Amino acid sequence: MKSEQAAQLVDHTAKSETADYPHYRGLVQAIFAGAFVFGVVMASLGALLPGLIEKIGFDKASAGALFLAMNFAMLVGSLIFGPVCDRFGFRLLLLVSTLMVGVAYTSLALAGNYSSIALSLVGLGLGGGALNGAVNALVNDISPARRGAALNRLGIFFGVGALVTPFLVGALRERVGQEMIVYLFALFTLAPLALYLTVEFPAPKHGGGLPRGELAAVLRNPLLYLFAFILFFQSGNEFTIGGWLTTFLAERFRVEAGQAAFVLAGYWAAMMAGRFVCSALASKIKPATLVMASAALALVAVAGLLIAPSQPLAIAAAVSIGLGFAAIFPTTLAQAGESFAQFSGTAFSVIFVVALCGGMTSPWLAGRLAQTHSIKFGLGLALFNCAMILLLQMIAARARAKKP
Repeated sequence: MKSEQAAQLVDHTAKSETADYPHYRGLVQAIFAGAFVFGVVMASLGALLPGLIEKIGFDKASAGALFLAMNFAMLVGSLIFGPVCDRFGFRLLLLVSTLMVGVAYTSLALAGNYSSIALSLVGLGLGGGALNGAVNALVNDISPARRGAALNRLGIFFGVGALVTPFLVGALRERVGQEMIVYLFALFTLAPLALYLTVEFPAPKHGGGLPRGELAAVLRNPLLYLFAFILFFQSGNEFTIGGWLTTFLAERFRVEAGQAAFVLAGYWAAMMAGRFVCSALASKIKPATLVMASAALALVAVAGLLIAPSQPLAIAAAVSIGLGFAAIFPTTLAQAGESFAQFSGTAFSVIFVVALCGGMTSPWLAGRLAQTHSIKFGLGLALFNCAMILLLQMIAARARAKKP
């Protein structure tokens, strides 16, 4: 997406929401800048890994440990951000997390050994996890009438960051070197950092202290965990398809690596396009209906990918999976944000931690199934995940309907 189109999307978002706070448009820009940076964080290790291996020299097991360290740190960051934002507001948490990401990228550019790389990635995961949770919770809080639309738009900017990253690495690595690219990623963090220093934020929801009784009631509410496990399975789907699609296409249809990468890019682009469409549909379709319809489309598309008799049909199915996945994560968050509006930060912390566990577990399990059976059997795990999303969303919709 061109920068002019991204700017127009921010302006459209700012105009389409009610101006609940002074300098609202600046706050919207700050939120989406943060989502873009987190997209870069999510995609950067995979894009930079070959260059890091070439520079330092370590085996695949050590590379896997880097992913584990970064993902675990992201989980910790996701756990911390919610209570901090509910108690102290968003500005401090966003400033610290964004600064941590910038420092981590700078450290990664300078890293000369494996331990330094690992430490940099822990900082990147910790700051990125907190940043992601905070921008989602903040856009939820300032868009009470249009949560679904706002969170779907937020997902677009995350997708732009994730999509731009490998293209930048591929296009610039031979020209300027990987070290300069990592410094460029560090520079990306300056835009949201400057905005977080200058825009006005909503006041903390519980500036006088978190009411323990009400907080405990939220944490005991089964509805919270229904939403969390919907996103456990959805995050597992996104990580599994994103991680194994190119391997499936190569083994099943002998798709060359470069072409398979373009198919993967098409899958992510379809997800971004789907979120753009869903941002318009969110006010016209019930959130539960939108999630269930999306999960059903994804289930059919995954089945189509697995049984496709030809390469073109497999590619069409892969793109359709992206469309099916598009609405599930942001629209589920919108439902949770509405249900737990007074403790949105804490609720989102629980949800993101559970979702990340799914994102870490599902691709690993798919790999084990692929090793013992076949890659087709491994990707079949996504069918189970889609079915669980449908079932849990039905239960959650009934629970919300009964709520007084």
